[in-house]
Amino acid sequence: MTPATHSTLFPQVPDSADAVLDGLDPEQREVATALHGPVCVLAGAGTGKTRAITHRIAYGVRAGILQPSSVLAVTFTNRAAGEMRGRLRQLGAGGVQARTFHSAALRQLQYFWPKAVGGDLPRLIDRKAQLVADAATRCRVRLDRSELRDVTAEIEWAKVTQTVPADYPAAVAKTQRTAPRAPAETSQIYAMYEQLKRERDVLDFEDVLLLTVGILQDRHDIADQVRRQYQHFVVDEYQDVSPLQQRLLDLWLGDRDSLCVVGDASQTIYSFTGATPDYLLDFRTRHPRATVVRLVRDYRSTPQVVHLANGLLAQASGRAADHRLELVSQRETGPEPAYAEYGDEPTEAEGTARRIRDLIASGVPAGEIAVLYRINAQSAVYEQALADAGVPYQLRGAERFFERQEVREAGAALRSAARFGANDPLLDDVVDLPSQVRAVLSTKGWTTEPPAGSGAVRDRWESLAALVRLAEDLTRARRDATLADLVTELDERAAAQHAPTVQGVTLASLHAAKGLEWDAVFLVGLAEGTLPITYARTDEQIEEERRLLYVGVTRARRHLSLSWALSRSPGGRAHREPSRFLKGLRPGSGGQTARVPHAGGVDRAPAAGARARRARGPVRCRVCGTTLTAAGEMKLMRCEDCPSEMDEGLYERLLAWRAHQARRTGQPDYCVFTEKTLIAIAETVPSTDGELAAIPGVGVRKLNRFGADVLAICAGQEGVGDDAED
Repeated sequence: MTPATHSTLFPQVPDSADAVLDGLDPEQREVATALHGPVCVLAGAGTGKTRAITHRIAYGVRAGILQPSSVLAVTFTNRAAGEMRGRLRQLGAGGVQARTFHSAALRQLQYFWPKAVGGDLPRLIDRKAQLVADAATRCRVRLDRSELRDVTAEIEWAKVTQTVPADYPAAVAKTQRTAPRAPAETSQIYAMYEQLKRERDVLDFEDVLLLTVGILQDRHDIADQVRRQYQHFVVDEYQDVSPLQQRLLDLWLGDRDSLCVVGDASQTIYSFTGATPDYLLDFRTRHPRATVVRLVRDYRSTPQVVHLANGLLAQASGRAADHRLELVSQRETGPEPAYAEYGDEPTEAEGTARRIRDLIASGVPAGEIAVLYRINAQSAVYEQALADAGVPYQLRGAERFFERQEVREAGAALRSAARFGANDPLLDDVVDLPSQVRAVLSTKGWTTEPPAGSGAVRDRWESLAALVRLAEDLTRARRDATLADLVTELDERAAAQHAPTVQGVTLASLHAAKGLEWDAVFLVGLAEGTLPITYARTDEQIEEERRLLYVGVTRARRHLSLSWALSRSPGGRAHREPSRFLKGLRPGSGGQTARVPHAGGVDRAPAAGARARRARGPVRCRVCGTTLTAAGEMKLMRCEDCPSEMDEGLYERLLAWRAHQARRTGQPDYCVFTEKTLIAIAETVPSTDGELAAIPGVGVRKLNRFGADVLAICAGQEGVGDDAED
């Protein structure tokens, strides 16, 4: 079995130490056999780093060079630690400890606490938010839910960077960090938080590391006992260590150098949590005798994807860029990355959903497809588009848009205002719908200007801003739209997004996608102001945004699509520019790129009717000619309040046929066709494939699958028959 095809565990335990090395490429073998002294493995994305280090440990154990109980392998997530333990068991090295930093430290703290301090270890709290809220209350500072999350994150950052409360304001200024609250105020809350923990005899997760460090520093006898137990250390994802974790690692090691670290500075994307690649980049300075091995053979991605990833980093600057790895794909050739420019965000989402649907029809499982974006607030339009296209999806690392706390609260406030608005002084003299929505949301703390920086407060603002934009879109489509109309639109969208989550397309932020991979990846929203994000201002922040895109690119095995929109909403000013990171990489980006709505290898030509509809530009009401922007009205191809000439009998027959299809395929009804699409069909009564394809919600896949039935029903035939499976 070759490295290029080996992506799973050995089915049987190797029968010898040498057998452990079978199937490793030359560089991976070099890692596996470098068992003495410090070792630094610079491993690019998709190069088999976990395979290399687990085989290294197993080879050392099977060759009798390492004792299983003397090895401690540490990483950053329970999932990664569990995967490492599983691989080691399959390789015959089951006695090795593979843990996260926190898990290893907590185990030691629990064991040594009675000896070092006496009594029982204080209770460990799972979440610190309530304690931070209590501390803020004592300081007479009012924090809403989002502010509470951000201040909590700041306290965590301060602790992992070993910053005490009094030094927090200076640390913020030195690092050019954008604080969610005034630094002096956060410092005060931080100090009170620490006091409350002492009063209540509790610990948080950062304390686990801090107290373990303190015990190992103060009690040399305990430090010696730990060092006798663990004599060889392996650290995965070393570019993500914080100063506090590095301090603990140094204490575990003592004056020894039996350490192997693995990392890639080009994948450092968590600096906001205290992670820094400096320890990886300075490893050879700290350990002049270190063996350094570079893993650059990429077994994950096609040459086309790897070429783009390398080109992206070639334009980078800074320390991480100076140590970048030039990847070499080991896979067969694949399609070129597809670049797509759209007029507006809804069109981008609909185009993405259409291309995903075509990929699924071509045989790519939905679970092997991902849509990745910069911020979670971007998910809403893709949830809507995928639901409209009948494509199942699942969100990773975030709630669905309409399930987010701030969106639910805003929806309740808007619903109340719609019901009692005439008697609400808040809405006196506020005539247009967008202004009414802004007024209602202002009672929830929303402002027209975004908050500085990132974090929960910014995420909350973006979610509520999406509701304001929806009101603006609705007003452009219907000048007399009311709050009640907006509430109806919100309810309809929320109901339409209850798509199945099993074996669905993954929707995730770029941060949440780290460590994962898919056959097909759609990187969306790649416009200036979104990637890089507007609040990335320093050179270091801009370069981290570039690395974030690099992580997104390297998640793709075969199909890769990159897209952006020129304006936010239909009919808006096309003032946006593609991300600066794509300059020189996408076709024609040396100058100006022609608009290519569906370029690249993964896109299929749409049906003639659909192609003609997009070529005409904005969707207009077929009754009054008004430009339509609301999803429901665009499906109907008319304003909600324009007269309908629907054939009621035909509509009822279509509903019955849809119910039959849904039962037969085990899908919700709307995954066959939404009610709006059925109404549009019953109103237009298409007689040809082209006429049916011109109706929004009827794409290539549904035309091929259901077209004959629908046209038969429209022609007055029975139509409820067995159609071919996909």
